[in-house]
Amino acid sequence: MSARMLVIAKAPVPGRVKTRLGADVGMEVAAEVAAASLLDTLEACAEAVGPDHCHVALAGDLADAVRGDELRAALEGWHVTPQRGDGLGERLAAAHADVAGPRVQVGMDTPQVTAPLLRDVATGLDTHDAVLGRAVDGGWWVLALRDAAPARVLPHVPMSSEETHDATLAALRGEALTVGDTVELRDVDHVADADAVAADAPDSHFARCWSGVVVR
Repeated sequence: MSARMLVIAKAPVPGRVKTRLGADVGMEVAAEVAAASLLDTLEACAEAVGPDHCHVALAGDLADAVRGDELRAALEGWHVTPQRGDGLGERLAAAHADVAGPRVQVGMDTPQVTAPLLRDVATGLDTHDAVLGRAVDGGWWVLALRDAAPARVLPHVPMSSEETHDATLAALRGEALTVGDTVELRDVDHVADADAVAADAPDSHFARCWSGVVVR
Protein backbone atom coordinates (compact mmCIF):
# COMPACT_ATOMS: atom_id res chain seq x y z
CA MET A 1 0.00 0.00 0.00
CA SER A 2 1.28 3.48 -0.88
CA ALA A 3 1.71 5.48 2.31
CA ARG A 4 2.95 8.82 3.51
CA MET A 5 5.56 9.30 6.22
CA LEU A 6 4.77 11.41 9.27
CA VAL A 7 7.51 12.51 11.68
CA ILE A 8 6.73 14.03 15.07
CA ALA A 9 9.71 16.21 15.97
CA LYS A 10 11.03 18.97 18.19
CA ALA A 11 13.52 21.55 17.00
CA PRO A 12 16.79 20.43 18.64
CA VAL A 13 17.27 23.39 20.94
CA PRO A 14 19.48 22.86 24.03
CA GLY A 15 17.41 22.23 27.14
CA ARG A 16 14.29 21.30 25.15
CA VAL A 17 15.22 17.91 23.69
CA LYS A 18 16.65 14.71 25.14
CA THR A 19 16.83 16.17 28.63
CA ARG A 20 17.26 12.76 30.26
CA LEU A 21 20.33 12.16 28.11
CA GLY A 22 21.37 15.76 28.75
CA ALA A 23 21.61 15.05 32.46
CA ASP A 24 24.60 12.83 31.66
CA VAL A 25 26.21 14.54 28.66
CA GLY A 26 25.05 18.16 28.96
CA MET A 27 22.16 19.87 27.24
CA GLU A 28 24.24 21.27 24.37
CA VAL A 29 25.55 17.82 23.48
CA ALA A 30 22.09 16.31 23.89
CA ALA A 31 20.76 18.80 21.34
CA GLU A 32 23.54 17.87 18.91
CA VAL A 33 22.63 14.21 19.34
CA ALA A 34 18.95 15.04 18.77
CA ALA A 35 19.78 16.94 15.59
CA ALA A 36 21.79 14.02 14.24
CA SER A 37 18.98 11.61 15.10
CA LEU A 38 16.42 13.79 13.37
CA LEU A 39 18.58 14.07 10.24
CA ASP A 40 18.80 10.27 10.04
CA THR A 41 15.05 9.95 10.45
CA LEU A 42 14.26 12.55 7.80
CA GLU A 43 16.65 10.93 5.33
CA ALA A 44 15.15 7.45 5.88
CA CYS A 45 11.62 8.76 5.35
CA ALA A 46 12.52 10.70 2.22
CA GLU A 47 14.32 7.69 0.79
CA ALA A 48 11.32 5.47 1.57
CA VAL A 49 8.64 7.45 -0.29
CA GLY A 50 10.11 10.71 -1.60
CA PRO A 51 9.98 14.08 0.20
CA ASP A 52 6.71 15.11 -1.45
CA HIS A 53 5.02 12.25 0.42
CA CYS A 54 6.60 13.17 3.75
CA HIS A 55 5.11 15.25 6.58
CA VAL A 56 6.60 16.60 9.77
CA ALA A 57 4.74 18.01 12.75
CA LEU A 58 7.31 20.31 14.31
CA ALA A 59 7.47 21.87 17.77
CA GLY A 60 9.77 24.87 18.07
CA ASP A 61 11.75 26.91 15.57
CA LEU A 62 14.62 25.53 13.51
CA ALA A 63 16.12 29.04 13.50
CA ASP A 64 17.10 28.39 17.13
CA ALA A 65 18.13 24.77 16.60
CA VAL A 66 21.44 22.97 16.45
CA ARG A 67 22.24 22.16 12.78
CA GLY A 68 19.19 24.18 11.79
CA ASP A 69 20.46 24.90 8.28
CA GLU A 70 21.02 21.19 7.61
CA LEU A 71 17.59 20.32 8.93
CA ARG A 72 15.90 22.96 6.79
CA ALA A 73 17.71 21.58 3.74
CA ALA A 74 16.66 18.02 4.62
CA LEU A 75 13.04 19.21 4.85
CA GLU A 76 12.98 20.72 1.38
CA GLY A 77 9.89 19.43 -0.39
CA TRP A 78 8.28 18.18 2.84
CA HIS A 79 4.91 19.25 4.24
CA VAL A 80 5.75 21.01 7.53
CA THR A 81 3.05 21.88 10.08
CA PRO A 82 3.33 23.09 13.68
CA GLN A 83 2.39 20.74 16.48
CA ARG A 84 -0.77 21.60 18.37
CA GLY A 85 -2.44 20.22 21.48
CA ASP A 86 -1.77 20.19 25.20
CA GLY A 87 -0.24 16.75 25.67
CA LEU A 88 1.69 14.28 23.52
CA GLY A 89 -1.42 12.24 22.77
CA GLU A 90 -3.28 15.32 21.55
CA ARG A 91 -0.33 16.41 19.45
CA LEU A 92 -0.08 12.98 17.86
CA ALA A 93 -3.78 12.89 17.03
CA ALA A 94 -3.66 16.40 15.56
CA ALA A 95 -0.66 15.52 13.40
CA HIS A 96 -2.44 12.47 12.03
CA ALA A 97 -5.47 14.62 11.22
CA ASP A 98 -3.29 16.71 8.89
CA VAL A 99 -2.34 13.73 6.70
CA ALA A 100 -4.63 12.16 4.11
CA GLY A 101 -4.60 8.44 3.38
CA PRO A 102 -2.35 5.74 4.79
CA ARG A 103 0.53 7.01 6.91
CA VAL A 104 3.53 5.69 8.86
CA GLN A 105 4.24 7.82 11.92
CA VAL A 106 7.57 7.87 13.74
CA GLY A 107 9.37 10.12 16.19
CA MET A 108 12.97 11.33 16.19
CA ASP A 109 14.41 8.93 18.79
CA THR A 110 15.17 5.96 16.51
CA PRO A 111 17.96 7.07 14.16
CA GLN A 112 18.64 3.42 13.27
CA VAL A 113 15.40 3.27 11.26
CA THR A 114 15.86 2.56 7.56
CA ALA A 115 13.86 3.18 4.41
CA PRO A 116 13.30 -0.56 3.77
CA LEU A 117 11.96 -0.99 7.30
CA LEU A 118 9.57 1.93 6.87
CA ARG A 119 8.36 0.50 3.58
CA ASP A 120 7.83 -2.89 5.26
CA VAL A 121 5.69 -1.21 7.92
CA ALA A 122 3.64 0.48 5.21
CA THR A 123 3.17 -2.87 3.47
CA GLY A 124 1.63 -4.16 6.70
CA LEU A 125 -1.35 -1.90 5.99
CA ASP A 126 -2.20 -4.15 3.04
CA THR A 127 -3.46 -6.74 5.51
CA HIS A 128 -4.07 -4.77 8.72
CA ASP A 129 -5.87 -1.57 9.69
CA ALA A 130 -2.83 -0.51 11.75
CA VAL A 131 0.77 -1.51 12.46
CA LEU A 132 2.35 -0.81 15.86
CA GLY A 133 6.03 -1.32 16.62
CA ARG A 134 7.14 -1.88 20.21
CA ALA A 135 10.10 0.01 21.67
CA VAL A 136 12.47 -1.64 24.13
CA ASP A 137 11.34 0.66 26.96
CA GLY A 138 7.68 -0.40 26.68
CA GLY A 139 6.58 2.43 24.42
CA TRP A 140 6.25 2.28 20.65
CA TRP A 141 8.43 3.67 17.90
CA VAL A 142 6.04 3.50 14.93
CA LEU A 143 2.31 3.66 14.34
CA ALA A 144 0.95 3.13 10.84
CA LEU A 145 -2.73 3.76 10.12
CA ARG A 146 -4.84 3.52 6.99
CA ASP A 147 -6.55 6.81 7.90
CA ALA A 148 -6.53 9.41 10.65
CA ALA A 149 -9.72 8.45 12.49
CA PRO A 150 -8.25 5.81 14.85
CA ALA A 151 -5.66 8.31 16.10
CA ARG A 152 -8.47 9.76 18.22
CA VAL A 153 -7.61 7.12 20.85
CA LEU A 154 -4.11 8.53 21.44
CA PRO A 155 -5.05 11.38 23.82
CA HIS A 156 -6.51 8.74 26.14
CA VAL A 157 -3.40 6.54 26.22
CA PRO A 158 -0.75 7.05 28.93
CA MET A 159 2.34 8.23 27.11
CA SER A 160 6.03 7.86 28.00
CA SER A 161 5.49 4.87 30.26
CA GLU A 162 6.29 1.17 30.26
CA GLU A 163 2.62 0.53 29.45
CA THR A 164 2.33 2.82 26.42
CA HIS A 165 2.65 0.13 23.75
CA ASP A 166 0.23 -2.27 25.40
CA ALA A 167 -2.28 0.48 26.20
CA THR A 168 -2.13 1.78 22.62
CA LEU A 169 -2.58 -1.72 21.24
CA ALA A 170 -5.61 -2.28 23.48
CA ALA A 171 -7.10 1.07 22.48
CA LEU A 172 -6.72 0.34 18.77
CA ARG A 173 -8.24 -3.10 19.16
CA GLY A 174 -11.03 -1.47 21.13
CA GLU A 175 -11.87 0.37 17.90
CA ALA A 176 -12.26 -3.05 16.21
CA LEU A 177 -9.04 -2.58 14.24
CA THR A 178 -6.74 -5.36 13.15
CA VAL A 179 -3.22 -4.47 14.31
CA GLY A 180 -0.03 -5.91 12.85
CA ASP A 181 3.41 -5.65 14.41
CA THR A 182 6.97 -5.11 13.26
CA VAL A 183 10.47 -5.28 14.69
CA GLU A 184 11.24 -3.87 18.12
CA LEU A 185 13.59 -0.86 18.19
CA ARG A 186 15.38 1.00 20.96
CA ASP A 187 14.64 4.67 21.64
CA VAL A 188 17.60 6.85 22.58
CA ASP A 189 16.86 8.20 26.05
CA HIS A 190 19.98 7.31 28.05
CA VAL A 191 23.70 6.74 27.50
CA ALA A 192 23.32 2.96 27.25
CA ASP A 193 20.66 3.43 24.57
CA ALA A 194 22.92 5.74 22.59
CA ASP A 195 25.80 3.27 22.78
CA ALA A 196 23.61 0.43 21.51
CA VAL A 197 21.98 2.41 18.71
CA ALA A 198 25.28 3.84 17.49
CA ALA A 199 26.66 0.30 17.30
CA ASP A 200 23.60 -0.82 15.30
CA ALA A 201 23.87 2.07 12.82
CA PRO A 202 27.59 2.89 12.57
CA ASP A 203 27.27 4.91 9.35
CA SER A 204 24.53 7.20 10.64
CA HIS A 205 24.71 10.89 11.51
CA PHE A 206 23.84 9.77 15.01
CA ALA A 207 26.76 7.37 15.35
CA ARG A 208 29.23 9.93 14.02
CA CYS A 209 27.94 12.50 16.48
CA TRP A 210 27.89 10.08 19.42
CA SER A 211 31.43 8.89 18.73
CA GLY A 212 32.70 12.29 19.87
CA VAL A 213 30.68 12.45 23.08
CA VAL A 214 32.48 12.09 26.38
CA VAL A 215 30.10 11.01 29.14
CA ARG A 216 30.78 12.90 32.29
